[in-house]
This record gives sequence, C-alpha cells and structure tokens, in this order.
Amino acid sequence: MTEIDTKTDSLVPSWLTLPDVAERLGLEVTRIRPLIKEGQLIAVRRGENRVLMVPADFIGDGKVIKGLSGTLTLLKDDGFTDEEALEWLFTPDPTLPGTPVQALRENRGTEVKRRAQALAM
Repeated sequence: MTEIDTKTDSLVPSWLTLPDVAERLGLEVTRIRPLIKEGQLIAVRRGENRVLMVPADFIGDGKVIKGLSGTLTLLKDDGFTDEEALEWLFTPDPTLPGTPVQALRENRGTEVKRRAQALAM
C-alpha cells in the first residue's frame, strides 16, 4: 500500500471498481473511463493490484452526484492533483458542517463550490 492509499483509506469510507460504477450508473463499463477523463469522476489506483477505483460516495441514485463535476473542475483549476482533490472532498469542514462530498450529496453544492473557489485566492 502506498502512502496515498493509507491516507485516503482513513478518509474515504468505501470504494467502487469501474465495473461497479458502471453497474450503479446503468452504463457500459467502457463509458466510465471517458467520464474520468472528462473530469466528471476521479479514479485512483489502489491496493496491491493497482486497480482503478472511485469513491462510492460519488454515485447516488443511479447517477454522479450533482455538483461533483463542477467542483472537480474548480479544484483542478486551483492546481489540485486527483489525490489532493479527494483529500479535500473527504476532509471534514466545520463551516459546512461535514465534508464537502457530504454537502454535495445533500444538494448543498453552492456552499462547496464557494469554498473551492476561495482556495484559488
């Protein structure tokens, strides 16, 4: 396990393989990599086999959670790596309250995007 695996394991409660993501989204597995490439999802290589995995919290009700794509774009524009973005999304923020990904899941994306934009300042 790498240091990133260890750090994200303490923050991200559960992970999905790309076939699992495809199943939850009702898509062919070949459609998942383009979603990652387009920045709608983040996938990182994990475990001994270095399998690409996506945080399970990014998927809700058969679709990618609302506001995730825009937030990922803001973080990338701020210079965040995928790993840094994951850490930010899953680190508790007392001003939200909760984590940014919890706020996105609760349809509080405006608050999350406001905080992500503030990081660039």
